[in-house]
Amino acid sequence: MSEYVAEHDQDGPGTRTRNGVLRGALKDGVASFLGVPYAQAPVGALRFRAPEPVESWDGVREATAFGATAPKRPYAPPLDALLPDPEVAGDDCLNLNVWAPWPAAGDGDTAEGGRAVMVWIHGGSLIHGSSAVPVYDGTAFARDGVVLVSINYRLGIEGFGVFPDAPANLGLRDQIAALTWVRENIAAFGGDPDRVTVFGESAGAISIAALLASPLAKGLFRRAVIQSGAPSARSIDVARRTTEAIAARLKVPATAEAFAGVDPERLLAAQTAVTSKGNPVLSSHTFHIAVDGDVLPDHPGDLLADGASADVELLMGTNTDEYRLWFVPGGHTERVGSLGQRLLLWKGKISPRVANVYRACRPQEKPGEVLGVIAADKLLRIPLNMLADYRLAGRTAATYLYEFGWPSPVLDLRACHALELGFVFDTLDMPETCALTGPDAPQHLATAMHAAWVAFAKTGDPGWRPWDAARPVMTFGPGLPALVEAPREEERRAWEG
Repeated sequence: MSEYVAEHDQDGPGTRTRNGVLRGALKDGVASFLGVPYAQAPVGALRFRAPEPVESWDGVREATAFGATAPKRPYAPPLDALLPDPEVAGDDCLNLNVWAPWPAAGDGDTAEGGRAVMVWIHGGSLIHGSSAVPVYDGTAFARDGVVLVSINYRLGIEGFGVFPDAPANLGLRDQIAALTWVRENIAAFGGDPDRVTVFGESAGAISIAALLASPLAKGLFRRAVIQSGAPSARSIDVARRTTEAIAARLKVPATAEAFAGVDPERLLAAQTAVTSKGNPVLSSHTFHIAVDGDVLPDHPGDLLADGASADVELLMGTNTDEYRLWFVPGGHTERVGSLGQRLLLWKGKISPRVANVYRACRPQEKPGEVLGVIAADKLLRIPLNMLADYRLAGRTAATYLYEFGWPSPVLDLRACHALELGFVFDTLDMPETCALTGPDAPQHLATAMHAAWVAFAKTGDPGWRPWDAARPVMTFGPGLPALVEAPREEERRAWEG
């Protein structure tokens, strides 16, 4: 149980980790410990190297401000106004935050081994994002009896570059190091190391799918939540292409040794230039998780279909209009006509038969909108349905599916990618959340969705029927939450032929 450091009460909540004593902040019964290092700063000799355990410290370490964020650039306009992405300077970017009910023990929410723990892995296409995004504030989870941890990990070329002289998947290795820290230290915050749920969205969800498949992450969590992501990875040769494109722009060899000698700002500028036109649907150069034979022995989808993490309870789902975050602000829904739609579907290797089913089901929608739905289903909804089916056939731990459908009025984005985040974290009142939801998002829906995530972390059951042959999906909006069987089944079945 927690090694609660009572002598620091007068200055703030204190606790003793394996590396030393931390002092955080306390508000309304929730303690927060921010910017806690879980590995050494990845600079100097440790740059482009696997994370090293953090060194211990003497005395009391203040943990009242977010730690450094990984090197990155803000989202390009107009997404920068919709997706706030704070930057905190410094080298110690391998850090995490903990929100916990306080005192750390002693109420009815505490099981014999401690409280349920949730570990948040942020999204951002593997080049954006951090744990300092205000939408991810963990207060509501701690208020409801969960110890909430959010982590930073290396991004872009620093985290997902592929070099002949450095380990691949450094960002994933960082995540595994953070989960190892949680296992070793979370009891000091009242958490149960055997009741850890890892959850994430977009690139964070893709990361979780990889962690589910990775032998290096086995035993580090009991449950997982995948929000708007799916198992995805590339071969080493394909994943290396973005590294090679950046090297060509910098006019240096595509090696970790050469990149380590490049000024960080110049490296970020080259990375941004190469990846600026990357898009989950209309993609060019972007970063990928790599099948490296170590962190990932094979494609995560194949490993999960073969029974990897069969004992891990899984909650996963998508938003109804995922594509609109990628298409609407940039005008793609208006610019793509029938000819452009057909060309892009051909480039995406979408069969005419599949396309015809979607067109028939959506006769009033524009070609760009139909294209967006098809692309988002290919990337997200169809792979998650397939994974749920594989797990059902393999008699694994329970699997639950959801769909978030409340339509945002902002820019007619509707139920777009990332919109559910403020509902999951119950942070609708934050200005940064309102940038995407508008000012009148329904609190009852956030209350229901947040409660489902809390229940899943505590019990493994979010409150609805697990996946079965009838394909039940809990829909969160529009209107009240409702269980729907086999939504948009005609479109889904089109992919089976």
